[in-house]
Amino acid sequence: MSGQSKNGITYADAGVDIDAGNALVERIKPAAKRTNRPGVMSGLGGFGALFDLKGAGYEDPILVAATDGVGTKLRIAIDTGHVDGVGIDLVAMCVNDLVCQGAEPLFFLDYFATGKLDTDTAARIIEGIATGCEKSGCALIGGETAEMPGMYPPGDFDLAGFAVGAMERGHDLPAGVVEGDVLLGLASDGVHSNGYSLVRRLVEQSGLDWESDCPFAEGTLGAALLTPTRLYVRPVLEAVRAGGVHALAHITGGGLTENLPRVLPEGLGASINLDSWELPGVFGWMTETGGMAESEMLKTFNCGIGMIIAVAADKADEIAAMLGEAGETVARIGTVVPGKSVSYSGTLL
Repeated sequence: MSGQSKNGITYADAGVDIDAGNALVERIKPAAKRTNRPGVMSGLGGFGALFDLKGAGYEDPILVAATDGVGTKLRIAIDTGHVDGVGIDLVAMCVNDLVCQGAEPLFFLDYFATGKLDTDTAARIIEGIATGCEKSGCALIGGETAEMPGMYPPGDFDLAGFAVGAMERGHDLPAGVVEGDVLLGLASDGVHSNGYSLVRRLVEQSGLDWESDCPFAEGTLGAALLTPTRLYVRPVLEAVRAGGVHALAHITGGGLTENLPRVLPEGLGASINLDSWELPGVFGWMTETGGMAESEMLKTFNCGIGMIIAVAADKADEIAAMLGEAGETVARIGTVVPGKSVSYSGTLL
């Protein structure tokens, strides 16, 4: 048999296409480049990503890190093929948490895993991640695309995100929260990225599917439920730098009931007037469809308020006006009071 070549098994035969991975990196490089900001030292493709804190303008920085995913909202994106917005969700879930510590998001890395890499789908997702980074002043400086045959059903994928931010020493939040502080609520853009296991159950219970006409908005139900999480970073950082902001609470899983107490000191709670903002239609539809109790809604969903800011009473009007000028819909929803939990007056519906 001498002189005859042997055709051995290849990595591609096992289901992993290195060429497709390389093609994906080349396709997303322009999107990543759009997110460049002061401090970025290297582009995609290295074994690690470099960032210069002095180049970003920091003198005595404290680093803050956050990681998150998108939850079962991914199931709707996969089933409908509308994957372009979940990258924004991924970034928002991380950077909206960072700003609650008083930190400016600096850079972001993503992890995308699938059974068989579809370059177009992956590129659309990562381009969404780049859009989220660009809108929040955060550089997309690296990530990992994992093709893992046998780990995911055909067409399925998973996402995780990792953000690092910084603040100057001594500028961390929460700080200085006192009785009488005003609570400003920033409107959400819908369900955001929490509670989707229940959302999916409610859709199933309603007898509708993702392509049905949406009962509470224009377009399909699936498209409405895939509205990306709102990015609060730029306007909130502007408010923090103006002074008077004592705490920030990102309203995610656990809703208003669980998230707001996390940023209040021992002995202080919150009184919230549910009549102070208008409940978005999606939450009214879910309440009606599931016959859900108001208390269950408030501890599961954001119910129309995606971020709460505790501010000094004498600065509340100024900060509310500043946030409004930045494009936020702001409601004065309550105050900090003695106690250890959140109490409500008024009604959601």
